[in-house]
Amino acid sequence: MASEKPHMNLAVVGHIDHGKSTTVGRLLFETGAVPAHIIENYRKEAESKGKGSFEFAWVMDNLKEERERGITIDIAHKRFDTDKYYFTIVDCPGHRDFIKNMITGASQADAALLIVAAPDGAMEQTKEHVFLSKTLGINQLIVGINKMDAVKYDEKRYEEVKKQISDLIKMVGFNPANVPFIPMSSFVGDNIATKSANTPWYSGPDLLEALNMLQPPEIPVDLPFRLPIQDVYSISGIGTVPVGRIETGVMKKGMKVSFMPANKAGEVKSIEMHHEEIPEAMPGDNVGFNVRGIGKNDIRRGDVCGPEEKPPSVAEEFTAQIVVLQHPSAITVGYTPVFHCHTAQVACTFVELQKKLDPRTGQVKEENPTFLKAGDAAIVKLRPVQPLVIEKFKDIPQLGRFAIRDMGSTIAAGMCIDIDLKDMR
Repeated sequence: MASEKPHMNLAVVGHIDHGKSTTVGRLLFETGAVPAHIIENYRKEAESKGKGSFEFAWVMDNLKEERERGITIDIAHKRFDTDKYYFTIVDCPGHRDFIKNMITGASQADAALLIVAAPDGAMEQTKEHVFLSKTLGINQLIVGINKMDAVKYDEKRYEEVKKQISDLIKMVGFNPANVPFIPMSSFVGDNIATKSANTPWYSGPDLLEALNMLQPPEIPVDLPFRLPIQDVYSISGIGTVPVGRIETGVMKKGMKVSFMPANKAGEVKSIEMHHEEIPEAMPGDNVGFNVRGIGKNDIRRGDVCGPEEKPPSVAEEFTAQIVVLQHPSAITVGYTPVFHCHTAQVACTFVELQKKLDPRTGQVKEENPTFLKAGDAAIVKLRPVQPLVIEKFKDIPQLGRFAIRDMGSTIAAGMCIDIDLKDMR
């Protein structure tokens, strides 16, 4: 059964038009996730429209919203299997959606596949995606140097791009020696599922082999227990039942827990998953649980449950590293947008702009800048308007990330690097 393989979330990143969709389509096709007859139908239809070479790109049509009303197929799950893992592709249609999904943890990627087109080499978004991947806690990387067919499989060009990207990833702390650089063509199928005769000079893994070489994600059972509340129900005959997904640690029946920032404590009487009672639950499990001593109105969505002896951290203020994705004007001290952190949505005020960073390297560019604009990375100090649970990214990364939204769009994303704790006594 496929589900017995370890699961990995793979983010496919890189500059627009460098072949991300085609690569994903090719992976789904080569691993049998898209039946051959469907591809065949595409091919015929594409040829009849004079677009003979587009079948793989079209497999991923739903990634490209702006397309003439062509043919679409629903591969919404974007799942494929290799010998060793089953992968879910973290949807990265738009640069900004990717970042928002990554930060809110909607789809925490375990590894990134960076696609760089051989003719172009590193571009702006290539650099940003590398920096962001690292900022968002991805520490496994595969680089696909794509469109090798467009440079006639030139080894010299491959080496040039490889050096460019090596220098780039080194700046943010990846070790190029541990990263496969695969010369490939998603379009032609070179070095995706089999070694290509077009690159006799290359002796490394093909893409599927490189995916099999990734390390499975560690299940964070050793971190302190944290469960952000999604909903609270009152069920007759049982009592108050909070529901949520365990992010870290283990929840056990009989455990004494505390909910923050509600500042309420109780004891876990029972834990239920998929309508079955279980004695303990692990990270990734979606559970409902009944707590002795807690009323329905004591806690709500956005509160976090943790062990009484190591309760969730409530911030008076916190310091964060952020990347500004888009903003109509500029961010200055006093600005108070809404922060989305785990299941909480709390407005926070920018109280200090401490440092502006180079978004490609993370190095300090300017101390105490007066404003931040789109494209800037920075270290800032923030004050939540209402009590907010947030953890240091280095202690509990799952609760240390956030997205900042205003006027209906994600304007920035970041991670918490330090906390001034609120006194909850």
